[in-house]
Amino acid sequence: MPSFTKSSPEMVARFEEVAARHPAAQRRKMFGYAAMFIGGNFATGLFEESWVVRLSDADLATLLATPGADGFSPMPGKAMRNWGRLPVDVVADDAVLDAWLERAFAFAASLPAKG
Repeated sequence: MPSFTKSSPEMVARFEEVAARHPAAQRRKMFGYAAMFIGGNFATGLFEESWVVRLSDADLATLLATPGADGFSPMPGKAMRNWGRLPVDVVADDAVLDAWLERAFAFAASLPAKG
């Protein structure tokens, strides 16, 4: 198992600030990083210095067309289906970030609930 870098205190603080605006999402850790879940499904979270979101195929295609966004591969050759990394400018903009999080929450809610 590779060693991953922890998210910076600033990134974690940003995540916590944003997560407080979304009380319907359950906050947990995933792979040791801050994350939010809907219906037991991982919807969004941090990975190193990136904020990642789980999206429908259509929403992911829209995200990937955004400058600075890319797919999410926690390890080389291990791309996670339906996951993308948000651009830094999106993470810094509350309104734009919340819009992407709402898409991620909607997609997670569309999946079968987990216990």
